[in-house]
Amino acid sequence: MHAYLCFLTCDHVIVLKILTLYYLLQVILLMATALNIQISKPASENVVDMFSTDLRLRQQSIAEITEMIHVASLLHDDVLDDADTRRGIGSLNFVMGNKLAVLAGDFLLSRACITLASLKNTEVVSLIATAVEHLVTGETMQMSTSAEQRSSMDYYLQKTYYKTASLISNSCKSIALLTGQTAEVSMLAYEYGKNLGLAFQLIDDVLDFTGTSSSLGKGALSDIRHGIVTAPILYAMEEFPELRSVVDQGLDDPANVDLALEYLGKSHGIQRTRELAAKHASLASAAIDSLPENDDEDVQRSRRALVELTHRVINRTK
Repeated sequence: MHAYLCFLTCDHVIVLKILTLYYLLQVILLMATALNIQISKPASENVVDMFSTDLRLRQQSIAEITEMIHVASLLHDDVLDDADTRRGIGSLNFVMGNKLAVLAGDFLLSRACITLASLKNTEVVSLIATAVEHLVTGETMQMSTSAEQRSSMDYYLQKTYYKTASLISNSCKSIALLTGQTAEVSMLAYEYGKNLGLAFQLIDDVLDFTGTSSSLGKGALSDIRHGIVTAPILYAMEEFPELRSVVDQGLDDPANVDLALEYLGKSHGIQRTRELAAKHASLASAAIDSLPENDDEDVQRSRRALVELTHRVINRTK
């Protein structure tokens, strides 16, 4: 599964693996089992075994593709953000330079494309290609916001969907399509991934203010120091409209950052962001509960694990 990591030197294979979003791989593989369909046994049970093995391998390919795209996006993001660390370890661009980091990301994307093409499923190719497009769109939205857009919760959530939730939601839907599920079930898989992804990012936004740089994938207060306005600040602006003028003046000024943090501390911004994350986590859990009944023990166990993940996402501290 990690053969593509050979592109990098051995010393940085570990770093790249650490970059991978733990929850992302769990979700894709658990969803594959949670959506398993009952296969009626033909004359030869070997046919069933071959079908099940082939299906599982194709589903695992989706997990590999998703992982490669995600890691590539992190490598590129670190270059764009001029990040020095990733999960407390020197980022690839910091250790080996921007050129190699960009090339490593490009290499992973190319390997993902090759694996995706091998699935020979046009619907799945379209979904994953859309997710990659959304990654670029989300980054562009973040880099080119107007003052009005920067203060809009709707704009923030749309950007967050593109940057974080689209990949996991479309990957979950791809798993459902490969399994031969109905449009309704495929949409439930999509809704689970979408809402889990949004919940994850909302908690990330909270942790940027409450966590420490050693426990996060970026330095604490990284977003606001880069002029990025996230949900906690947006909620604080609702309580203290005067904060908007501070944001509009620019957060590249340390004095404005300190003032914004002061307003945030007096507001319910952190609490309301956690509540919004919990709402999306609840929607994700409801999507799993709405899946068609299936008495298979492995299916039930996987569905319980997917629900448990929604709780872990909103209660995590790093």
